[in-house]
Amino acid sequence: MTPTPLTPSSSVLVIGASRGIGLELVRQYRTDGVRVTATARDDTGLHALTSLGAQALRVDVARMASVSGLAWQIDGEAFDLVVVNAGVYGPRLRTLDTPTDADFDQVLHTNVLGPMRVIPQLLDALAPGARVVFLSSVMASLGGRQQTTGWLYAASKAALNSVMKDVSLALADRATCIAVHPGWVRTAMGGPQGQLSVEESAASLRSTFARLGPADNGRFLNHDGTPLPW
Repeated sequence: MTPTPLTPSSSVLVIGASRGIGLELVRQYRTDGVRVTATARDDTGLHALTSLGAQALRVDVARMASVSGLAWQIDGEAFDLVVVNAGVYGPRLRTLDTPTDADFDQVLHTNVLGPMRVIPQLLDALAPGARVVFLSSVMASLGGRQQTTGWLYAASKAALNSVMKDVSLALADRATCIAVHPGWVRTAMGGPQGQLSVEESAASLRSTFARLGPADNGRFLNHDGTPLPW
């Protein structure tokens, strides 16, 4: 099914939009007049979203009780684009530094179990030909991996890519699903040495989202739309 181009009449959902790339995507889509629903975990994030004119929902993807209430909050919606952005980096461990149980649980619960909980809540709220995007990382790439830092985060994003691939198969007749690397961005997670500003990353991502079609289903892409090795 061919996706409908995003226009001011489109509807976008961003999961995890209290700051950084998620918040900037909301800002740019709202600037273009697109209707946006977005989630945050706390009052500060919710206020930031409402100040941009988005419909703000309180959701913590790491808590099942919180996620389980999402479906009724979006009942009747038909989202043309869903961006699953919620994620944490966790401790900056080098390879062979053993994560604690608490650190492992936090990162995997948020980055992997969170999306696995969220997606079933959205099934009745997808427009025909919707795009479903999972914010991943180039660190998830096995074929392209060369660094020896952040192995807990990298493992979580590789697992997220597996989740995306399964979702792309399950929803192949309803949506185009991809995983995407936003670039090395100057955010709290990416640090001040990042190659892209938040504004540049979000703009590049939006351009890629706008070009997605059925042939892209199940792919792992860079922010500019070029393919990344699995």
